[in-house]
Amino acid sequence: MDLKFNNSRKYISITVPPKTQTMSPHIKSVDDIVVLGINLSRFNKLTQFFICVAGVFVFYLIYGYLQELIFSMEGFKSYGWYLTLVQFAFYSIFGLIELQLIQDKRRRIPGKTYMIIAFLTVGTMGLSNTSLGYLNYPTQVIFKCCKLIPVMLGGVFIQGKRYNIADVSAAVCMSLGLIWFTLADSTIAPNFNLTGVILISLALCADAVIGNVQEKAMKLHNASNSEMVLYSYSVGFVYILLGLTCTSGLGPAVTFCSKNPIQTYGYAFLFSLTGYFGISFVLALIKIFGALLAVTVTTGRKAMTIVLSFMFFAKPFTFQYVWSGLLVVLGIFLNVYSKNMDKIRLPSLYDLINKTVEMRKSRTLAQTV
Repeated sequence: MDLKFNNSRKYISITVPPKTQTMSPHIKSVDDIVVLGINLSRFNKLTQFFICVAGVFVFYLIYGYLQELIFSMEGFKSYGWYLTLVQFAFYSIFGLIELQLIQDKRRRIPGKTYMIIAFLTVGTMGLSNTSLGYLNYPTQVIFKCCKLIPVMLGGVFIQGKRYNIADVSAAVCMSLGLIWFTLADSTIAPNFNLTGVILISLALCADAVIGNVQEKAMKLHNASNSEMVLYSYSVGFVYILLGLTCTSGLGPAVTFCSKNPIQTYGYAFLFSLTGYFGISFVLALIKIFGALLAVTVTTGRKAMTIVLSFMFFAKPFTFQYVWSGLLVVLGIFLNVYSKNMDKIRLPSLYDLINKTVEMRKSRTLAQTV
């Protein structure tokens, strides 16, 4: 941009460079949305939507399949923390590679903040992975859908927040759905263990906190996603490594995985890679179309994950899973509706009655004519 001053006529001439002109390397176009090297800005909205949805479904369905496949291997269920250690190592490498591709490689968020974020990340992913040693995969997915419950409880008891009827109804539906699903699982699942419920509940609590901490830190310090991934997962890797070393859990896990390198390290690499790619498409979906559509797509993906889990892995089934799952989906819809009341207008009872009366009048008039 060029500024020209003229003292005689006292005006300022501003020249804006054309779009084809190269911008400064430190300035990124706000219109460009690049995911895995694909510039989505070159496509129309419909094509962008289909690319993002395809990315979310493909990568996260593979992610879920590999996660359950790893834990279905005989003898691996007690090594959930070691899988998390390997996953954190891969995520750190992916974050480092991505960070090298951007211009500004400085760390903006303080180290103390990363220590807190890393601790919460370890709690979220480590407890979630470990819970699969005690729960069916569909039960774990259903619990993951209900992050609203610990968020609301924390808001009430810590911040004194008040919620509207839609939020309360959403939490009630999710709670009833979870209880129903868990009772069904405890009745027919031979490997059900209450320890798994406790672990996934603690993972949910950590997940409910970490989102707020990450968002606040990234906005306050203007940090990139790649920086957040690199430092939070690398610090978390150190935490888990120290924990496994102190509890003597590292040696047996390394010995077991070295005997089955493809089924453990090979699957863990693909498991980590697909998870890393999947979140990239979710973030792009949020940026282009907003959280409402993103939640709808990810909820559909989770439902598909549960269906495929029953198809590919033998496990007992009851229709109580279906009804309780629908209750959870209803709770998710109510939560999304509560956050987007200005965008989503559901018809009231008064509107429905008026519409019915008008339809009857039009039918009567048509018959008269």
